[in-house]
Amino acid sequence: MAKDKNFRDMTDEELLKEIDAFKTELFNLRFQLATGQLDNPMRIREVRKNIARGKTILRERELKRA
Repeated sequence: MAKDKNFRDMTDEELLKEIDAFKTELFNLRFQLATGQLDNPMRIREVRKNIARGKTILRERELKRA
């Protein structure tokens, strides 16, 4: 699980790439859930929270610049 500190050390571009990667992973996890192949359902929750962490940090930086 990615920690807040790891996200804060990333640049905006790296954060956006990481968020996109998590979104892709979330799509695949949901697909596995629908087909009954998902081994760890908690992973969906972790990925959703990581997406939220990344978006929150991007928004904080955006507000700080304004």
